[in-house]
Amino acid sequence: MLRLMTWNIRTGGRDRGGSDRLDRVVQVVEEQAPDVLALQELRGFDRDGLMAAVADRVRMTPHLARSCFGQPVAVLVRPPYRVVDAGTLRRPFHHAAARVVVDTPAGPLTVLGTHLHPYSGGRRRMEVDWLAAAVRRSRGPLTLLAGDLNSLDPAVDHTARLAGMPILYRRRHLRRGGGTVDTRAIARLLAADLVDLWPACNVGVPEPDGHTVPTRFGGAEFAGMRLDYLLATRALAERVGDCRVIRGGAADTASDHYPLLATIDL
Repeated sequence: MLRLMTWNIRTGGRDRGGSDRLDRVVQVVEEQAPDVLALQELRGFDRDGLMAAVADRVRMTPHLARSCFGQPVAVLVRPPYRVVDAGTLRRPFHHAAARVVVDTPAGPLTVLGTHLHPYSGGRRRMEVDWLAAAVRRSRGPLTLLAGDLNSLDPAVDHTARLAGMPILYRRRHLRRGGGTVDTRAIARLLAADLVDLWPACNVGVPEPDGHTVPTRFGGAEFAGMRLDYLLATRALAERVGDCRVIRGGAADTASDHYPLLATIDL
């Protein structure tokens, strides 16, 4: 079984003028032992050897995508899995998007790790179109999109939850003009025939169990929401055993997002 995890670790696991959370981040990764790990908000990881140092602590090989406007993202792979191709999606993402192709017994597995625009639904819609095009170009049928998509599930009624948020944060999830809830980014990925793994693996489970924000660390800009996703092509989704949010222990305070983990039979 291949274990694949996505996690936004909030500003590189370190807070300006505050605590250093990297030890807790490393602890969670070691406890969950993912074979493939998509990380977001890697502030400072593109200098001073920080990416290599953290990757060495968790015994994984990193593939970092630098950002022009926001924060880097990365996909890390644990031996003995072997990376046969890796790169960055050369589009003007607000943050970035990394592409890694892993050799598996079932054929090449393409993983796209990304972090979508935090403030604009229109920009998120543009970014998911670039990602959908990258999925279509992937090698073979096994592709997974992982990351903090800053987007709401179109199958859920978010009206009441958003109504309790301050307008500064609520408007990030509303369409401009009409004020209706903006779920276009995830809807476009589902229309591209990707499978949203958390609801697919948790039929009948209460929707709040899938929320990835906020944690006990905080997250004033969040109501209870699912902003972090693993979306798979149908050929890959058929091989998924389970998909769950990692809560408890160090995961409660290592970031303002909880990790999302899936196991895949390859």
